[in-house]
Amino acid sequence: MSFSGELFVSEILRKPVLDPKGEDLGGVRDLSVIHGEPLPKVSTIIIDKKGMLFSIPWSDLKIFNKRVISAKVYSENLQHYEFSETDLLIVRDIFDKQIVDVNGIKVYRVNDIKLEGCDSGAVLVAVDVGLRGIMRRLGLERSSEHIMKTFNKSLAYNLISWSYIQPFEPKLTQILLTVPRQMVSELHPADIADIISQVSLKEGVSFLKELEVETVAEALSELRTDVQSALVSEMASDRAADIIEEMPPDEAADVLNDLPIDKAKEILLQIGKEKAEDIQELLGYEADTAGGLMNNVFISYPTETTVEEAIDKLKKDAKDVEAVYYIYVLDKNEKLRGVISLRDLLLANLDSKLSQIMETKLKSVTPETDEADVREIVSKYNLLALPVVDAGGSLLGIVTVDDILDRILPPASRRKRKKI
Repeated sequence: MSFSGELFVSEILRKPVLDPKGEDLGGVRDLSVIHGEPLPKVSTIIIDKKGMLFSIPWSDLKIFNKRVISAKVYSENLQHYEFSETDLLIVRDIFDKQIVDVNGIKVYRVNDIKLEGCDSGAVLVAVDVGLRGIMRRLGLERSSEHIMKTFNKSLAYNLISWSYIQPFEPKLTQILLTVPRQMVSELHPADIADIISQVSLKEGVSFLKELEVETVAEALSELRTDVQSALVSEMASDRAADIIEEMPPDEAADVLNDLPIDKAKEILLQIGKEKAEDIQELLGYEADTAGGLMNNVFISYPTETTVEEAIDKLKKDAKDVEAVYYIYVLDKNEKLRGVISLRDLLLANLDSKLSQIMETKLKSVTPETDEADVREIVSKYNLLALPVVDAGGSLLGIVTVDDILDRILPPASRRKRKKI
C-alpha cells in the first residue's frame, strides 16, 4: 500500500476500517509504533468492534488517508489483540505525555501526532503541542478556525519535529528533546527545579534518575519540602542516601522529616555517621523554632587563632560549608565569645589574634526561640546569620537569612518534627 499524504492521528481515531467489500471491520482505537530509520513508523492498527480489539498489520491495509481506511482482510481473518506493556502505542503511550525542553526550560504536552507517508509506510514526523492539537482532539479545529478568523487571527500550528526528540521505549513516562544529558546538568538548579515542578511525580523521578548526585541535591534544594520528600520517597534508598548526604544538614532534616519513618530510618542508616548525627540532632527540634531553622555546619575558630591562620583555614573549610558570612570565635570550652565578618577578617593585620578583632556585642538565640522572634532579630539588626546557643553559651548552629526567606517565599507548612 502506498501512503503519500500526511495526517494527524486524532483525525482517524474512531474512523471505520473497511474490508474489501466495504463492510465495517471496526473503528480505529490506536496505532502501534516500532523503531524505524530515521523515524519511528506505524506497524499495526488496532481497531475496536463492539468492545473487542483486533489488530491489522500495516501490510494488510489497502487505503490509508483522512477520508478512507480499508484493509485487504475480512472480519473472519482478524487477529484478536490484547494490550501489552511491551507494545508502544500512540494514543496510550504518547498522547498527553510531556516533552521536556531543557533549552527553553519549558514543559509541553503532546496533544497530537503527525504522520507522513514514507516508503509505503507511515512515519511519525512531528508532535503537536499547541492549542490547534487540543481543538483537533476535541473535534473543534474547524469551528475554532472560523472563530479566530472573525478576529483577524489564525489558529497557529505548534509542531516539534520528531528529529528533535530522543529515542523512546515502551512504558515511557516522558519524552525528552534531543539534548545531551550533560546539558541538563549544566542548567541552574532553579531551572531544573522549575522543570520538575511542571511534571508529575513519576516524571520528575525519571527526569532526575540519570543526573549526577550533586546536581540532584542542588535541584532538590530549590523545591518545596513536600515535593522534595515525595521525590525522595520514590527513589531507591541507596540513591536517596547519596543525595541526602550532599544536602546541607538543615535541608536534609526537612526532607527526612516529611518521609515515612521507616523510609527515613533506612536512608539514615546508609549515610555517613558524622552527617547522620548532624541530621539527627536537627530532627530533635520543632520546625518553627530557631533549632528547626538552623544549620549546624558553620565555621568557628579558637580565640587565639591569628588572622593569617584563620584565612588559611578558611580557604579549606569553606569548601564544605554552604553559607559563610561570619567567622565565629570560641573559647577553650567551645563557648561563643565573638563574631567576625569576612570583610573585617580580610582587612585586619595578619598577626592579630581573632580575640582582638572580634565583635563581642553578640545577638544570639536559643534553639527554642520562636521563628517569628528569629525573623525580627535578623531584620532589626540587619544580620546575614544569627547564632544559636544552648543554655551554657555553646554554639549549636546558625540561622541564615536564606533559611528565613525559604520559609517566607513560598510559605512553608508548619509541622512538628518527628524523632527518628
